[in-house]
Amino acid sequence: MKVYNISILTNSAPSKLICAEQDLSSFGFFQRGSVQEFINFFSTTAAERTQVGERSKIEQQSYVGYVYSNPNGLAGVVVTDAEYPSRVAFSIINKVLDDFTLKYKKSDWENLDPKKRLDFPELKTYLADFQDPHKADPFMKVQQELDETKVILHKTMDSLLQRGEKLDDLVTKSDMLSSQSKMFYKTSKKTNSCCYLMHIDLFNSVFNR
Repeated sequence: MKVYNISILTNSAPSKLICAEQDLSSFGFFQRGSVQEFINFFSTTAAERTQVGERSKIEQQSYVGYVYSNPNGLAGVVVTDAEYPSRVAFSIINKVLDDFTLKYKKSDWENLDPKKRLDFPELKTYLADFQDPHKADPFMKVQQELDETKVILHKTMDSLLQRGEKLDDLVTKSDMLSSQSKMFYKTSKKTNSCCYLMHIDLFNSVFNR
């Protein structure tokens, strides 16, 4: 079981990435930069297009993205492998968002420069600790009854796209992706090597069904 990413973003449009932590050690050294950019791109796109109060589970092959948009203007995104327990992933998002709002006031992040990130080192601790889902048990037990009453939408989220909108166009226009990552995306798509790359798998599940 593996947690690849935990991030906190605004759920506005456009969404802003406030802070993020990733463990990409299972990817090749030269792939990690592009994978990181695409995870951030995925997180931002999902956050700004997920309705407030909505919890979504996005599945594609061996990877899963979890998104929750809360009424306070924030969204949490966790990316894991397919074996990681869903309830734990959403519990991580709850824990992260709760702790973040205790540390920072809305005014601290609402007008944050899109190019800047807030210092939230707790994310690194969460990412390391919750590689073992059993470490989430103490607060999961408290939230279990509440969480089980909430609806989780299982979808490919193709409805996030506007009419006529295509993933290729979003990638081309994105300021979050470097020229190298955009070229890597195009090359992977042409050679069909995208099947084993997390960033392509996730985006296909979100946009291309």
